[in-house]
Amino acid sequence: MNTRDALRLIREAIPRRGGTWADIGSGDGTFTRALADLLGPNSRIYAVDRDSVAVAAVARWARGRPANVIPVVADFTRPFDLPGLEGPEVDGMLVANALHFVRDADIVLARLAAWLRPGGRVVVIEYDRGRASRWVPYPIPPERLADLAAPAGLSPPVITATRPSAFGGKLYVAVADRHPSGTQHHG
Repeated sequence: MNTRDALRLIREAIPRRGGTWADIGSGDGTFTRALADLLGPNSRIYAVDRDSVAVAAVARWARGRPANVIPVVADFTRPFDLPGLEGPEVDGMLVANALHFVRDADIVLARLAAWLRPGGRVVVIEYDRGRASRWVPYPIPPERLADLAAPAGLSPPVITATRPSAFGGKLYVAVADRHPSGTQHHG
């Protein structure tokens, strides 16, 4: 997928320009670049990935760009810090093709959602498939995402886009917002 494809895929999921976002599992930055285009020059975007070579590629791209892109080498499945932030201060978070690598996606999503300010948004991109494979070891079809969102304090996910996957099946984009009170919703 290139940046133009990524931009088309997430356009409806990003509610407004500006703000502070995190691209979780950013890899070499395809979705980071799309976020920068959509959010504009007054945004701040954390590109988080455990692969230091990929994060270095994002850092090289980000030099001289109007959006403030902050590369972070971290394993998002474990607690980590976002430089300059202390609490729930992130307006949005994009998790593209990353949660399906996590056995305990419920725990990880709840930890990630804690970074969101009340009313903040999580955008998840995943494969709509039920069976595991070597490339998608822990599938998250839309109905499973709904089960993960509630304990993380997120609204029921809404699918904003789908597209055929080059690897078979289809990708979906879903959005869920942190409850305005900032509290977790169990129900």
